[in-house]
Amino acid sequence: MSTALDPVEWLLFSLSRAFCSPLAVFIQIQGCIICLTLAIGWAFAAYVRNREINRMKDAMKGGNSFAFLYHDIRELEHSNQVNLPRVTVVMPLKGFGEHNLHNWKSQITSLYGGPLEFLFVVESTEDPAYHAVSRLLGDFKDDVDAKVIVAGLSTTCSQKIHNQLVGVGKMHKDTKYVLFLDDDVRLHPGSIGALTAEMEKRPEIFIQTGYPLDLPSGSLGSYCIYEYHMPCSMGFATGGKTFFLWGGCMMMHADDFRHDNYGVVSGLRNGGYSDDMTLAALAGANKRLITSPPVAVFPHPLASDLSFSRYWNYLRKQTFVLESYISRVNWLMNRGLFSFHSYMSWGFVAPYLMAAIHVVAALEIYIKGYSYEETTCTTTGLLLTSCLAICTFTELLSMWNLTRIEVQLCNMLSPEATKLSLDYYNWSMIFVAMLVDNFLYPISAFRSHFSQSINWSGIRYHLKDGKISKIERKKDRGPKFTDLGGKHLYVASTQEIRGLDSTDAIDLTASALRSEIPIMGAARILEEQIQ
Repeated sequence: MSTALDPVEWLLFSLSRAFCSPLAVFIQIQGCIICLTLAIGWAFAAYVRNREINRMKDAMKGGNSFAFLYHDIRELEHSNQVNLPRVTVVMPLKGFGEHNLHNWKSQITSLYGGPLEFLFVVESTEDPAYHAVSRLLGDFKDDVDAKVIVAGLSTTCSQKIHNQLVGVGKMHKDTKYVLFLDDDVRLHPGSIGALTAEMEKRPEIFIQTGYPLDLPSGSLGSYCIYEYHMPCSMGFATGGKTFFLWGGCMMMHADDFRHDNYGVVSGLRNGGYSDDMTLAALAGANKRLITSPPVAVFPHPLASDLSFSRYWNYLRKQTFVLESYISRVNWLMNRGLFSFHSYMSWGFVAPYLMAAIHVVAALEIYIKGYSYEETTCTTTGLLLTSCLAICTFTELLSMWNLTRIEVQLCNMLSPEATKLSLDYYNWSMIFVAMLVDNFLYPISAFRSHFSQSINWSGIRYHLKDGKISKIERKKDRGPKFTDLGGKHLYVASTQEIRGLDSTDAIDLTASALRSEIPIMGAARILEEQIQ
């Protein structure tokens, strides 16, 4: 090495040369393979979703203007609709935020033709969601069969699971299917009908699920969440059988809860932290079928003020669920997923760090006029960097294509709604989010493993042997907002809801309410679109 090189240049060129070693080349090639694997997976998912779009278009060309509800218009005949089974929709609520009212309206304005009831379940009357949804349902009590249930505090499982189990305990005695929905799910008018039709067609189905299409708000945190969900979306775009389960949308047989079939109730109640991970483990242990129909993709708007710290706590929650388990086999599977995801995440990031060194070294050579021989830097680094750039572009293109198709599918499934668009997606920010999220995932996973506790929605959960062992509730020490939706967990730090009427409670978060379309207005728009 020439003595003319200063220490920084010497270090730079040494790193570039080290990153051309056989091991480093393997890591960089592995990074290219990861990019291409993701691109292929998203391409297949796009194919499945696009096939559904084409089926709807063909049905519309054939004269079926209700293709967003049923491919066969004969399904809308009275003789078919009158025989539809009863469905109970259970929605565990926590807090109130900018998108909740719109989401609730999309749920209760379903065009399902059979008996349908909605159970909104809250922890207590002090929850802002209680007053917001009570006022909403009070205004339209003659139009929908819906009620608010106060579940009380959980003691043996997560609050969400406790709310869900209280909800199924209150469902109608004739209910055949129960649909669990998160309050950040924005349903399509035909979603409940499509899920029910598939359950009727295939009684062997244990759970039907769907997946959210994240709508980033512009912050880095929101793009990190979008990027985190995109690889998972491949497992939900099979058009049929899947091993994945999303707790935001799960349709199950009501009798499985009435009779505790396969231990669904006891498995959830006795120390359950994650509803979807627990039920997925039970499905695997009992060889039960999980499916995800191609129409089960739902718009998921993220909070406009979703900060990076809130994203980090969400990522902590996602890695924390891998610490919960119900059996030895489930523990082994979670450990395998923990190790695989952590390895692949840093395996994805490392090649970009190496590529950055190669590029900076090449620029330094060009600017200072060094020869490649003098710095012992070869073209191998730039060749690897070029390959990585091509693979990254292919990956981003495939991600864009899948998102484009899912946006188009959502627009077709909700003809009455404001059209979604890709125009505001910042793909440079998405690339940065890919690096940030994959770099942070192993850190979050290891922290979850060693801490065995997390604060989620103002409640701190502690695990022991994979189950919840302790629950702490301290308003003054917890967050005031949930992470994804930016929902208010409490009315104010100095004033409790108990002393307010429903109007005052709503006014505390009135900005969200002022921008929403009334329920009957949305129904009229839907009717106009159909006609």
